[in-house]
Parts: sequence; structure tokens; C-alpha cells
Amino acid sequence: MKKRITLLLLATVLIGQAQNLISNVPNRAVTSLNGVWNYIVDPYETGFYSFHHDQYDKQTKPSNAAFFNNYHAVNKQELVEYDFDKSEKITIPSDWNSQIPELKYYEGNVWFKKSFDYDLKDKKRLFVYFGAINYKSDIYLNGKKLGTHEGGFTPFNFEITSIVKPKDNYIVVKVDNTRHKEDVPTTNTDWWNYGGITRDVTLIEENEAFIEDYNIQLKKGNSALISGFIKVNNFTSEQNQVTISIPELKINYKGKVGTDGIVNFEIPAKKISFWSPENPKLYEVTIDFNGQKLKDNIGFRTIETQEDKILLNGKQIFLRGISIHEENSKGRRANSEEDALRLLNWAKELGCNYVRLAHYPHNENIIRQADKLGLMVWEEIPVYWTVEFTNKDTYKNAEDQLTTTITRDKNRACIIIWSMANETPISDARNTFIKSLVDHTKSLDNTRLISAALLTQSGNGFGTINDEIGQYLDIISFNQYLGWYGGNLEDAEKILWKTKYNKPVIVSEFGGDAKAGLHGEKNERWTEEYQEYLYIQNLKMIEKIPHLSGLSPWILVDFRSPKRLLPGIQDGYNRKGLISNDGNKKKAFYIMQDWYAKKKKEKSS
Repeated sequence: MKKRITLLLLATVLIGQAQNLISNVPNRAVTSLNGVWNYIVDPYETGFYSFHHDQYDKQTKPSNAAFFNNYHAVNKQELVEYDFDKSEKITIPSDWNSQIPELKYYEGNVWFKKSFDYDLKDKKRLFVYFGAINYKSDIYLNGKKLGTHEGGFTPFNFEITSIVKPKDNYIVVKVDNTRHKEDVPTTNTDWWNYGGITRDVTLIEENEAFIEDYNIQLKKGNSALISGFIKVNNFTSEQNQVTISIPELKINYKGKVGTDGIVNFEIPAKKISFWSPENPKLYEVTIDFNGQKLKDNIGFRTIETQEDKILLNGKQIFLRGISIHEENSKGRRANSEEDALRLLNWAKELGCNYVRLAHYPHNENIIRQADKLGLMVWEEIPVYWTVEFTNKDTYKNAEDQLTTTITRDKNRACIIIWSMANETPISDARNTFIKSLVDHTKSLDNTRLISAALLTQSGNGFGTINDEIGQYLDIISFNQYLGWYGGNLEDAEKILWKTKYNKPVIVSEFGGDAKAGLHGEKNERWTEEYQEYLYIQNLKMIEKIPHLSGLSPWILVDFRSPKRLLPGIQDGYNRKGLISNDGNKKKAFYIMQDWYAKKKKEKSS
């Protein structure tokens, strides 16, 4: 009983700050809170501040006017100016922009409420886990504040053991998707600012002490050694043994947890079938702590560079890729397994062995499906264009998003590249910012490659890759838009590229817009023929780039963007997709498909 009280006190103390992220949520004992929620649109933050602008959740006894209290009048005379139960309904996870026509362009505050029952047994703990909320969220349970989270694409969790009741719980979430200069990303982006609870909401039930996190991968530099760590939450010396079982590899490792709650290990392994696009082998792994078993499916592979080559499992590879936004064909955030499979199967049909998930961490479904399908992945944080590189809080925000992304996805074999940024303007402050992110990434994971989508210089028939930050990256990646944002397509094959780095080069973006079904001459912008010709000519140029190791054209599917306003053509969509937003393949799709088929044949011959 004493230990139970300690846990309850611990949960109470931790209220107000997000706890360390719990990894591998899909394979835990979970209860979904997805489904129908009530919502209130609150542009003036009436439910958050008094009329004198005092913040309700900072009051000793918050007013009943605070929306997070979910208060109902006790008599007919009492004044209460909100009622979740009588308010409109919305499906979670999703965004309000696509579900509610009046909120298509809305940026501001919306409150969400979900009621639920939960009978938590003795000696058990409960956490609420959010896959992502865009952008800033304040979370309350039964009128008590759990905490605040910033960042629109990363998961977080809070312990609710001391607050949850067997009956009539209500969780209230205040979501604000307003853009700010100091945010990551900043105010200016070329994608839709979807607002809402955009990914799964899950209750996680655990024992008093449980496996919080782990890393099980091949040791850098030794493909016959599996290494990593297991981290136990609320560890006590009474229970100190962890077992890692991989039956196919005849591994049954037993280790003792240290006083810090962590066991570090190295396990010799023979005859590993390495994960690759041709052989996306995943091993069933079981971690056992005190009789509590946590399962995962993990692939083992090596990824490294050797001068200007990328080596997967010691063999040179060429990355046949495509860039992807997290959006489905109905113009909403893509968050389900079905959404993930649709996008990834299109990439496979194109001939890809690799996808660039831009410009932020995508949902866990697409990462796990890429693992199964054998698609290598570039994963990126939204340090996009011009974030405030001199702002310490902005850097901390970016670093936190990077940490969370690596924590969630570090056991997925498909992830081969962590990307630090996209198209950032060169400055000393920017260089320091990105270099610090590189160092932080290496401290968390030294087994993967690091890159960033850079800008280049051009003129006098040359393209020059000379960004100073390249010295800290494993792969030199750059975006260029010959024929769309300048340049002459007719002379494309005459353009020569040079770089001062003897490292692998990836063309992380190229392309141009076409309205599906719009046809004309190859020199007529917006037509499928123009986009087709642009791809033909760009590929002639790209083939001559020194150290070329891959590309990921922009982009697989047309996507919503408030920056794209041309009536009858864009209509709020970036039209650079090889596939239209309603699923029709454009002529350029087949140019890229043929080119990748040729590249694949060259490799096998």
C-alpha cells in the first residue's frame, strides 16, 4: 500500500510536465480514445482567460467559467455560458479544416472534450498518449491540468494514475494552431496548417515498474553484434532482471538493470538475415521485465557512407525516392494505416526503394508500414526556411522535436537518414543551430546518416554545392527547380555541377506544377506536357551530377497549400505532384517510373 501511495504522489508531482515518451505504444496494453468528441470554437479564448485576462488554470480555485472544468449549472438560475455536451461533434483523430467547412482556413483555439470510464486496478498505472496535436495544446483531466505541449508532429504522454476514476472521466484539450515567428516551423510554410488532434489518442496501462523505452539495433561498425539499452520506469532493486528473446536468432539474453533503471547490452548474433528493400526481414523480439512482456518486430541492417557511396549492409545502393507530405486524397491529414499504405504503394509502383517524409515527422503508421514494405526512409524535423536561429527557445523546441522523433522511431530499420532542416538561408547563426542539432542527433543515435536539404548557387552554366554546413553531414542533399523557378530547360543537359565535398549527393527536390488533365504544348506552363518535359530535361542534367547517390523528386501527390492561389489551376493546392490529389497519375509519373526501372536494371546487371 505504501508503494501505491508513493506512485500516486509521483503522478501528482509530475502533473504540469510531460513525462519521458513511452515507446512502442502499438504493442502495449492500450485503450483507444479515438472516435466522436465534442468541440467548441473559441477564438477569443473565453474558456481560458477571465475578462481581465487572468489565466484560469493558474488560479488556486479555477472559475466554473473555465472550459476545462466541463461545468454544468446546478439550477436554472446559475449562469453558465458553455456546454460541451450540447456542442457540435467531431471525429478524432483528424483536423478541423477538412471536417468543418467554416473552419477551412481557421487559425486559433478550439476546445475538445471526451468522456470515458476506466476501472484501473490496484498496482497499475495509467498514461494518456497523444500521437500529435497541431500546434500548441493544453491538456486537462477531470478539471486538473496535466500539462502543455508544443510541436505539431511529435507524440507526448502524461501519467493520470492519481486522477482517473472508474466512472465519468472527462478529458479536455485546448488546441491552438496559430502560427508564430518563434515556432518550429515558423509562420511561413508551403503546406496546410491543419489544426486539431491529428493523430491517435490512447490510454496506456502499465505495471508499477515497466519498460519505458529501449534501443535494439546492430552496433555501429559490427554487424555481428546487437547492442542497445532497456530503460525501466520506476525501477526498484527488488526487480532487476530483463530478458531479451529473439527466437529465430536463438538469442535469450539476461541482463541486470542498474540503479539508474537502465541495462546496457551487447549480444553476439550469427546468421542475421539483414533488412533491405529486397528482403524487409523483421524479427520478433520480446523484452521480459518481471513477467511483463513487450513485443516488437525489428529489422537489422547497417547503413554507412564510404567517400561518395552509400552502403546498405556493406553494398552500394542508389536511392530511388520520392518526397511525400502527410496528406490523403481527401485533403486532410493522413493518419491511418490505410492512408499510409496508399501513399507507400504508390511509391512502390513508381519504382522507389526510398521515401523522403517531408517536412516534419510523419505518423507512426507510415514508419511501421515502410518497415514492412522495405522502403528506406528520410525523416525530417520542421526546421523549414527561416526559423529564428538566434532564439534559444526556438532551438530548444527543435531539439525537443528531434529527441522525440528519434525516441519513437529509433528501432525501425527503414529509417536511414535523420534530416536537420530544409532550405535554410545561410548565416553564422543558422550554421551554429544546425551543427548543434547534428551533435545532438549523434549523441542519441550514431547508427544512421545525417543530412539536410540545402540550397545551391548557380550561374555561368554551373550549379555549385558549397554550403558550409555540408562538412557536418554524411550526405549532401540539395533542392533545385530548373525550369520552374528559373533556368532554361532546353539547355538542361549542358549545366554542370560541382561540389567541394567527396560525399554522396542526393537531389532531395526537383519538379514543377501540372494540373492533372490539362494538356497543351511542352512549353505551356501548368500542362502535363510541360511537367513531363521538365522531368525529361532535369533527369538529363541530374545524371551528370558528381557523386550522385539518389533523388527524391517533389512530390508524390498534390497537396493543399494556402500559398497556391491561382484560380482554375492551383485552387489552394501545390500541383507538383506526380499524382493528382484525387489519385490520377500525370504523364511525368511514367517518365520517373521508366527512369527508376532503368536505374534498377543497371544495378542488377
